Amino acid sequence: MERKAEVYRETGETQISLKLNIDGSGESDVQTGVGFLDHMLELFAKHGFFDLELKAVGDLQVDDHHTVEDVGICLGDAFRQAVKDKSGMRRFGNFEMPMYEALAEITLDFCDRPFLVYNTPLTNDKIGTFDVELVEEFFHGFVNHSGTTLHINVAYGSNRHHIAEAIFKGIAKALDTATSIDERIVGVLSTKGEL
Repeated sequence: MERKAEVYRETGETQISLKLNIDGSGESDVQTGVGFLDHMLELFAKHGFFDLELKAVGDLQVDDHHTVEDVGICLGDAFRQAVKDKSGMRRFGNFEMPMYEALAEITLDFCDRPFLVYNTPLTNDKIGTFDVELVEEFFHGFVNHSGTTLHINVAYGSNRHHIAEAIFKGIAKALDTATSIDERIVGVLSTKGEL
């Protein structure tokens, strides 16, 4: 069964089209107009083995906020669609991702109960022209639309780029585990019989 999704979102602030294959090879074509976000999503696709095509046009003359948040929303919607009923899926994933001096600990549950824990040393600063507070906004959008409980804990790190990169790579690895199929699982992995 192919686990793919296509999402299109158009608002007064953004126009986004996204294609996702969670059983891909890590190929990506990402064009959001936000250079740092493009970089994070390209490495997210590569390290999660997700094929990702993404085109976004947003009101960047205002700032990057609407584009970053709405891309997170669309990526969340795409994951929710692609995993379908979650039959045979491992559901849980965790990964500790080092990036030079930074260490991000990612733990997630693909359970249809959206919740974000975000403990990082990222402050209201910039990486180039990118507002680092938008990393959290991106994952709020993703969590709320994918139905994921996501804990992001950065134990330490001093370089903002390294911290953000460790987060995106770690989430990719944890999602790869959580969305992978285990043939021992009959139906969904829950004593309730549904998620």
